[in-house]
Parts: sequence; structure tokens; C-alpha cells
Amino acid sequence: MSDLFWLTDAQMARLEPFFPKSHGKPRVDDRRVLSGIIFVNRNGLRWRDAPSAYGPHKTLYNRWKRWSDKGIFAKMMAGLAAKHGEKKT
Repeated sequence: MSDLFWLTDAQMARLEPFFPKSHGKPRVDDRRVLSGIIFVNRNGLRWRDAPSAYGPHKTLYNRWKRWSDKGIFAKMMAGLAAKHGEKKT
């Protein structure tokens, strides 16, 4: 699969304000994991079918599950939608 999806620096900069604080052990690379989550959802894959370039499928699922349960992804979408609707002068 050469058509892997990777978040750009600009996209990561827009998402980072919504990330929860990391406590204790540092998180696995956010760009890799979030890109993998997006790829899996975009392509309707099972977690175990995620390309290995995104890391272990269990890591992708665990982050998706944990952040979904905490409402992190919902806050990201609401925040991005609100910012997108602002008029630029």
C-alpha cells in the first residue's frame, strides 16, 4: 500500500491544541497513530488490517477507543468546525 495517509505539519498544528496532556509515560508518536486511525476509518478496514507503517494495530485501536470514550475526537471535530466557520478579515 503506497497510498498511505499522513497528516501534514499544518494539520498536526491544528489538532495539537485538542490533545490531552500526557501523564507519565510519553505517548506513541501522535502523527503516526492519528494518521493510522484516519486511514483505517477512511478505508473501512478492520484494525488488524491497518498497514504496519502506522505501528501495531492494537495501539491504533487503543488510542481510538480511549480518546473516543473521553470525547477527544468529538472536541477536535467541533473545534475545527468552529474555527473553519470564522470569517477571515
